[in-house]
Amino acid sequence: MTEVPNSGPNRGREYDDRNVHASRPPGERPEPEPPFEGPLHALSRAAWQVVLVTGIASLILGVLVLVWPGASLLAAGVLFGLYLVISGIFQLASAFGTHMATSLRVLAFISGALSIVLGLFCFRGPMQSILLLALWIGIGWLIRGITQTLAALHDPRTPGRGWQIFLGIITFIAGIVLIDSPFRSVGVLTLVAGIWLVVVGVTEIVTAFSIRSRAKEVPQTL
Repeated sequence: MTEVPNSGPNRGREYDDRNVHASRPPGERPEPEPPFEGPLHALSRAAWQVVLVTGIASLILGVLVLVWPGASLLAAGVLFGLYLVISGIFQLASAFGTHMATSLRVLAFISGALSIVLGLFCFRGPMQSILLLALWIGIGWLIRGITQTLAALHDPRTPGRGWQIFLGIITFIAGIVLIDSPFRSVGVLTLVAGIWLVVVGVTEIVTAFSIRSRAKEVPQTL
């Protein structure tokens, strides 16, 4: 049995892995190192993949909404109820667990409790969840339309001021229609959302391949 020498210049040379690459046979070329990939090249290579995945997901979701609008609407109502319950729980936690003024604690508690009650109301039946979802969207559009129109009217330097006013008025009218006739309006809104998702999905897929062709022009070391 051969023992490793304990002293001397050749102590354990056969066990020293630093000598593996110390000498090479004559005529043998060193292995080339892999090319360095710069951050911009890596970002451009990953960007088109992310856009492609989101485009495919939007396209599939849009097709599902158009094929099964009723089921999609019921699923949206259930998800909306879950959102209200979860957001209400977080608001109650913030009311009791954070250092806020008493008035803010009261407002957070009332808002959280109301959100939980409305969320549980959504689970009583599909019609309740659809009705509440339609009213929620309608009130949101109503407030958004008013604020967008007033902001554009009071600031002459607003970019695209005319279009902002026009869009605010359309959003305001859509909110009124949705509140006045929630079930019929939500059905139409579901079809519009399905078509919009399909258009967005196709656009993002085309954009992804365009980004891919442009990404090939980015130097790998950049």
